[in-house]
Amino acid sequence: ITVHNATALTVFSLVVKSKADNFNYILKSTPSVVCVLLYVFLVLLSVITICGNLLVIISIIYFKQLHTPTNYLILSLAVADLLVGIVVFPFSMAFSLSSCLYYESLFCKVRGSCDISLSTCSILNLCCISIDRYYAVCQPLTYRTKINHCVVVIMILVSWGISALIGIGVIIAGLNNEKCEERCLIDVLIANTIGPILSFYLPVIIMLCIYLKIFLVAQRQARSIQNTTCHSTKSGAVVSKMERKATKTLATVLGVFLVCWTPFFLCITFLPFSNIPVPVNVIETLNWLTLSNSMLNPFIYAFFYSWFRSAFKIIISGKIFQGDFANSMLN
Repeated sequence: ITVHNATALTVFSLVVKSKADNFNYILKSTPSVVCVLLYVFLVLLSVITICGNLLVIISIIYFKQLHTPTNYLILSLAVADLLVGIVVFPFSMAFSLSSCLYYESLFCKVRGSCDISLSTCSILNLCCISIDRYYAVCQPLTYRTKINHCVVVIMILVSWGISALIGIGVIIAGLNNEKCEERCLIDVLIANTIGPILSFYLPVIIMLCIYLKIFLVAQRQARSIQNTTCHSTKSGAVVSKMERKATKTLATVLGVFLVCWTPFFLCITFLPFSNIPVPVNVIETLNWLTLSNSMLNPFIYAFFYSWFRSAFKIIISGKIFQGDFANSMLN
């Protein structure tokens, strides 16, 4: 069993140490068929995550048509998700949970820190993309002045900076924990309060408010278009289609994110206040569910757009090695 989140590691250190009799770790020299299949599935998940995000990164860097502020935010998101696939996935599969719980080496703390930093960065980039979409839909006339390259660079730097600080805080909390006979108060606050609030709850509240505003504005704009065309049947059908597409896109973006992340953070938030221990494999499943969001992001934020699909076809077919397609018009 593997673990890749520093918060989960801290929480389970408490659970295992206080309820050691309830956990038995058995190491088998010959892995079972289930274990082999599980590792094959996780390796496949990692490969898809790496390839999908590489396609996004190469597309945005290579094709000049994709050099826009919005796509730079998607590029930052893809870089964070790519690092999750390269760094977090293999390390999480290579080292067992029991070794990190009982020995708590510096390497385990650094590995967990990298995990939570990259995951937080991915969430904050999603939040920045929602802010960009808000100005694009709700304030289209001032969008280009408010969301320019300079603003986007600042947003990206802030996202990575906050993520790095949270990761460093996790390492410091883990090192201080060794000096305490019992768990230090600051460690509990970082692991179960400050960390989840900064990494998940606050960005989620911001995203929910923004996407709700976007949805309401989109509906109002659609009704306005319908009224100006005298309620013609054809225009009504077009507006209805626009509303369905906008609703589907927003529901997919926000729904997949919440499905992947909410169960894990709710679990680690309320676990210390519960007297009923949660099985390790349940936490592990929730951990991998959060990481799967890094695989799904390229499909959600890139595959929805036709120009990205055109770019992917050119890259996968190898045409970029046969000529200069950087200035190609993507449909």
